[in-house]
Amino acid sequence: MTFMHLLVLGRGKTGSLVAEVASQRKHHVQTAGAAENVACAALTADKLRDIDVVIDFTAPHCVMTNIDACVKAGKNMVVGTTGWHGEIAGVRDLVKAHATGFVYAANFSIGVNLFFDVARASAVALRHDYTGQIFERHHVHKKDAPSGTAIAIQQVIREASGKHEDLEITSFREGEVVGMHEVVFESVNDTIYLCHDTTSRRGFAEGAVRAAEWIADKKGFYDFKDLWREL
Repeated sequence: MTFMHLLVLGRGKTGSLVAEVASQRKHHVQTAGAAENVACAALTADKLRDIDVVIDFTAPHCVMTNIDACVKAGKNMVVGTTGWHGEIAGVRDLVKAHATGFVYAANFSIGVNLFFDVARASAVALRHDYTGQIFERHHVHKKDAPSGTAIAIQQVIREASGKHEDLEITSFREGEVVGMHEVVFESVNDTIYLCHDTTSRRGFAEGAVRAAEWIADKKGFYDFKDLWREL
């Protein structure tokens, strides 16, 4: 593994853990919180000169500005912030135009990405007289609802089932819940419960750092759920 110079944007719970995991993996890590990055002050060409990959765990209101600045500076990115996925087509075009590398995810946990596969396999239930719902629970500080992970599960099930209707998502914001996602299928005969319960943010952090290691010498636009098996 080649050691890298990383810039982690965001000093929240996950961003701080990303910086810790990256340091433990012997990378040189810089961090920038909201105060240092007003109007992208931390993302000038001079500040980014020696950076190999920027990892963003900030907030929906500023992530697009961060992406624009980093990609136009020619820097590869890993983005774990959610709430911007409606802009994916435009970001893909931006990444292509500037010949950079970009990995994004609704969730960088390996376990959650395995859960996407389970949800994909279960979607056949909707063709056999089952109805379905998605429930997601997160801590009270989470800014977006529904979660990006819940929306990703919804999309996976829609594509795999061949149905045009999306499963309803119900969101809860409770205490310090790290993240729980449930898919429930019901028929007149039985009920199927699928659940992933995150007990530590470290899984998000490890996946994001490994994604940065993977994208460091590549170009192109990637969804983590399509590449995590290569890590």
